[in-house]
Amino acid sequence: MTGRQPTFAIRLKHAIMGWKSALIRPFANKIARDIRRWSGEAVNAQKQVFHSLMQGVAQTAFGRDHRLEAGSSYEAYRRQVPIRDYEGLRPYIDRMVGGEENVLWKGRPVYLAKTSGTTSGVKYIPITRDSLPNHFQTARNALFNFYAVTGKGQWMDGKMIFLSGSPELTQTNGILTGRLSGISNHMVPAWLKGNQLPSYSTNCIEDWEQKVEAIVAETLHSDMRLISGIPPWVQMYYERLLERSGKKYIKDVFPNYSMFVYGGVNFEPYRNTLEELVGKRIDSVETYPASEGFLAFQDDPNDPGLLLNVQSGIFFEFVPADEIFREDPRRYSLEEVEVGVNYALIVNSNAGLWGYNLGDTVRFVSKSPYRIVVTGRTKHFISAFGEHVIGKEVEEAFAQATAGTSVKVVEFTVAPQVTPPEGGLPYHEWLMEFEQAPENLAAFEKALDQALMEQNIYYRDLIEGKILRPAVVTPLQRDAFRNYMKTQGKLGGQNKVPRLSNDRKIADELARFKK
Repeated sequence: MTGRQPTFAIRLKHAIMGWKSALIRPFANKIARDIRRWSGEAVNAQKQVFHSLMQGVAQTAFGRDHRLEAGSSYEAYRRQVPIRDYEGLRPYIDRMVGGEENVLWKGRPVYLAKTSGTTSGVKYIPITRDSLPNHFQTARNALFNFYAVTGKGQWMDGKMIFLSGSPELTQTNGILTGRLSGISNHMVPAWLKGNQLPSYSTNCIEDWEQKVEAIVAETLHSDMRLISGIPPWVQMYYERLLERSGKKYIKDVFPNYSMFVYGGVNFEPYRNTLEELVGKRIDSVETYPASEGFLAFQDDPNDPGLLLNVQSGIFFEFVPADEIFREDPRRYSLEEVEVGVNYALIVNSNAGLWGYNLGDTVRFVSKSPYRIVVTGRTKHFISAFGEHVIGKEVEEAFAQATAGTSVKVVEFTVAPQVTPPEGGLPYHEWLMEFEQAPENLAAFEKALDQALMEQNIYYRDLIEGKILRPAVVTPLQRDAFRNYMKTQGKLGGQNKVPRLSNDRKIADELARFKK
């Protein structure tokens, strides 16, 4: 009898600990069924969203100015509403921020998501009562769908960490204002709050390095099961945990850690390093959130494509990326897109964004269902010589060049070197912080260059025509990217270094950290 008591106690403990996942399983299954339904009827779902948006915008100053009515067709909308970036929409946003009602959407926003822009300074993106579910239900749906599809839901029964910005909010003419990740902290449902780490006070720490140390202290002895954040800052958290604990792997610190949720940057360049720190491969879900809306999420763990969020208050448009800076580019609805084409993403939403150029580029990898991959930013490319290399191409070239090697890179960015100080032909410079450098740097440069030529035919022509010399890799000191971000006041949170730039502003700053 006494020999059986420990086994019974363990089973009882596990049963008690597993009550949340067991209770939520039927709800997760329902959400997964709903996702399969609307993703299978995506074009109709978008038509319904568009009709709902026209009913809402007709009541606004924007709607009156653009002759929009409740029954306006998409063809009429496309003629009457131009594509705009933040600056183009700013006169309306300024009125809304000033407290005026019914400007871009009925009533006033519930929140203003505060973000920074390269040309606009501080940007205020509205979140309305109608757009709230898009932000805060989609993240839940992505995770519950994973549970339903895989049967893996044990991560609900332990602690979860969301590396985010400060949840402290201010008032802007009576509208709560803060970073989106901070606003999200206020929307965590009651059933999840007991699982969430770090504490509110720790999340409020502005200095990122101090914040990470406080998070490590709070989580070190917790039953951590889910970790969410952008890969470079999760890596920093892992490294501090291992330093503090004296353990070799994160799996030794958190034996039940089983789920990694990320978005904002491509995971692949970080995968080897993060998995080596963890000591095993962790299940993951990729998401595509932005202040302007939760746009897509990974619905199939075996497919890297992200399911477009077509039934959540956003009507999507797509402009061929090479036309986005034309005066009157072609605009396509979902039913008109093609697989394999690089599109600039345009959103229209019940947050009050109309013909809004998000600045991101995407490519469809499937139309049944509609899945995308994020390929870069419309402003982040290299075309100093007419090559128009985009972020996805340099990331895929990097993945190809490092496959099967021992090379590990903490971070990298690429920039053109138009007038090399050493003389000779111009080239693309890859500035890299290595965790494990290549044994033969010249061979690695050649592999990168060959891989990029396979990705971009124009780059190949420039190399073979001897307009450009092959790529040059510049190794950087340890913590070069973190130190650079610190000098820019952008250490931590959702901040990240662009993968590539068409000028040398970032490259020249990073050059101070050359080995």
